[in-house]
Amino acid sequence: MNGPAWISGLIRQVGRSGPDVARPRPFRHLTAAERRIWEAYPTGTPVDLRDGKNDDPAEGHTWGRGREVRAEVLAALLLGMGEEEPGQVPGIRLAGAHVVGDLNLSDAAITSRLHLLGCSIPGIISINDARTRGLRLRRCHIGRLRAGRATIDGLLDLDGSTIENGIRLDNAHITGQFRLSDAVVGAPSGPSRGGGNDDLPGWSQPYNQGRAPEPVTQVAVAVWAGGLTVEGGAFLRGLRTTGGLRFIGAHFNSGLYLEGAILGGTDGHAVYADHMQATSAELGSGFTASGTVRLRGARISGVLSFDRAVLKAPGRVLHLSHMQVDELLLLPSSIEGDINLAYSHIGVLFDRPDSYPGHVHLNGTTYESLRGPAVLTDRLSWVRRDPDGYRPQPYEQLAAYYRRIGHESEARRVLLAKQRARRRTLKFPGRLWGRLLDIVVGYGYRPWLAGLWVTLLLAAGTSVFSHWRPHQIGLDESRSFNAFTYTIDLLAPVSVFEQRGAWEPVGWTQWLANCLIVAGWVLATALIAGGTRVLRPSNTS
Repeated sequence: MNGPAWISGLIRQVGRSGPDVARPRPFRHLTAAERRIWEAYPTGTPVDLRDGKNDDPAEGHTWGRGREVRAEVLAALLLGMGEEEPGQVPGIRLAGAHVVGDLNLSDAAITSRLHLLGCSIPGIISINDARTRGLRLRRCHIGRLRAGRATIDGLLDLDGSTIENGIRLDNAHITGQFRLSDAVVGAPSGPSRGGGNDDLPGWSQPYNQGRAPEPVTQVAVAVWAGGLTVEGGAFLRGLRTTGGLRFIGAHFNSGLYLEGAILGGTDGHAVYADHMQATSAELGSGFTASGTVRLRGARISGVLSFDRAVLKAPGRVLHLSHMQVDELLLLPSSIEGDINLAYSHIGVLFDRPDSYPGHVHLNGTTYESLRGPAVLTDRLSWVRRDPDGYRPQPYEQLAAYYRRIGHESEARRVLLAKQRARRRTLKFPGRLWGRLLDIVVGYGYRPWLAGLWVTLLLAAGTSVFSHWRPHQIGLDESRSFNAFTYTIDLLAPVSVFEQRGAWEPVGWTQWLANCLIVAGWVLATALIAGGTRVLRPSNTS
């Protein structure tokens, strides 16, 4: 988008003819640095204002007037006042400048490039609702960057830069890569609601029809990027922030990479990314978060990695509920806080027993495979740590996993642990009956216990009745007594050998005989009850 040729010619004439020639405002005077930029713009020739002595952009206010460039001059060039030369690619390629004022390019359609290197820009760069080619603002010191709803055709490169008062990228669309590696980003200073009202002049308070103003709260968000779409990779490696990252509903179609990033001063959430979609998300290799990492409802078609991450939060450190992820690597080098995996579907979960220092929410969680050094006792401890108490689904899911990989004995142990955990939630009669089922047959998952009890009772009955023989009831027929078959008849709920009705125990052995009869009924009932538990479809899923 070019301005009239006579304006550009007039501006160049200003540079040659001095102050006596009539010139339009606001460019009545161009400094030497501005004149160099103006003349270099048609061909995109680099302009380097660095002196090799004091080039730290954080000290830009000390550089002197020879390196000052007005933001409105840069905006005028980008908005079409600069001439273009056929066969050349126009643009601003500037290094070591101190840009004075706010660079406002909102709502514009910018076809030329803007590359700034090592510049000091204490004001605001605003490209809200603009459409622009790729932007490179490398190793710059910037007051604030606003790019809400912007479309950037190409790369947004902020590598090594410092942005004091945060970045706005809500609902922006970047067709190339988003680079913020080794950058330093602070949260906006001063109160704000939702992290964004201060971006619209006069909208610091909504219209409330004369009611008292609503309280304004400070939200510590360094990068506000809800609804952001990045077609290329989002590389935020080594990022340092004072404030969190807000990526609600963002799409990272070639992955999100936060290795080595340190997120501090987050006031609650280090990463707030509900319903985020990404092909992969790397939050490991030194990634450090002082606050909750929240990815509720996220969809990650590849790997979500916390390998060698440092995670700490006073309450919930990871909120990963209702998520879908192909592979979750939960292998932090240090972690403090609770973890929520409820209602998430995980393809492969790779973890360690020490990955869960606090409570774990697992109700509704499903997974295809478990990897790592955890053994069955570790997994049982894992499913018991729900702060809401007993939940049957985590046990059923773990048992189903062991059955699927052919470990039937481990599956039975898990289901036995489930029944024992359930028993603690029952009233006294239910707990008593459950305890009896557990002792006798292990709730049906240890049927060999019934055989052991029968063997012990048979041995005791046979020994006792061999020494204290019962009296025969009917003397009109001759019968031979066998202590072993007599004991079996007492234990069986229905007489098998017709010994119980033919012989009458004497003395104290009457109590033993009654105990054996009761024990037989209890064993039979327990076997039936336990068998129905084992054969239920819900336990064989």
